[in-house]
Amino acid sequence: MKKDTIIIGTRSSKLALWQAEYVKGRLEEKYPELTVELKLMTTKGDKILDAPLAKIGGKGLFTKELETDMLAGGIDLAVHSLKDMPTEVPEGLVISAITKRFDPGDAVVSPKYQKFADLPPGAKVGTSSLRRKAQLLQVRPDLNICDLRGNVNTRLQKLEDENFDAIILAVAGLKRLGFGERITDVLPKSTVLPAVGQGALAIETRADDEEIRALIDFLNDEETVQCATAERAFLGRVEGGCQVPVGVYATPAGAGQLQVEAVIASLDGSRLYRDKISGQAADAEKLGRKLADILLGKGGIEIMHELGLLLNRK
Repeated sequence: MKKDTIIIGTRSSKLALWQAEYVKGRLEEKYPELTVELKLMTTKGDKILDAPLAKIGGKGLFTKELETDMLAGGIDLAVHSLKDMPTEVPEGLVISAITKRFDPGDAVVSPKYQKFADLPPGAKVGTSSLRRKAQLLQVRPDLNICDLRGNVNTRLQKLEDENFDAIILAVAGLKRLGFGERITDVLPKSTVLPAVGQGALAIETRADDEEIRALIDFLNDEETVQCATAERAFLGRVEGGCQVPVGVYATPAGAGQLQVEAVIASLDGSRLYRDKISGQAADAEKLGRKLADILLGKGGIEIMHELGLLLNRK
């Protein structure tokens, strides 16, 4: 091993720092002689907090600045929430490891009601995700769903300050930051499918940095990689980002099989197309693309066109 110091690039939010510290700790445990440093950075998504994500550009908002610095040699790797990563990685970079997936669920946090089902008609619910909004409105069109931006701590504070009846956050983020006890309910997958890669961390490196890629290979979880491959293939096929109400969730089905379930919904939840398929885990990418074509054929393509997206139907 040639390098004695490596630099991890990370956003400066508490959750991003937890994720980077987790990877740092795993590296230091595996390689005691290695010095691992963190370089904190601010992305466009961190700076613009007064507009919905869908209106300011989608997923690359939380990765571009880190990727630019990595290509320039300023950092050796970047740690991201996999769900924040665009399906296409910039030329010269690669996702070299995906960690074992933590809980991928969506949590309900409410100071007033124990269960999502207990929310009264017209309840004020906060979320920044069109995916969550569309699926929730499909089962509860009466809800008043309001945009909620900011990091986990900020959103929890807004829950109290802005008189929300409930807010929806990722289970993984809450538990990682020690807020697990704030979770009052977890939305069943039958109601809301998670975002692509939700609960997993992605470690991005330069494609030609074989030394760094070899160093972090032990963090790669093959089962999670297969699931994420199917999910990202689905998303890539429908050209979806933060601005598209799309949920997809792949799970191992035993004997080398993979089950993939997905949903495409209209913004108001009035139309929702959902299906699932199973196949060989080795064909994860094909499974994701096939399921995308099924849902697009059922009516999803009309929704995507209405959202003004150009579909790549190669």
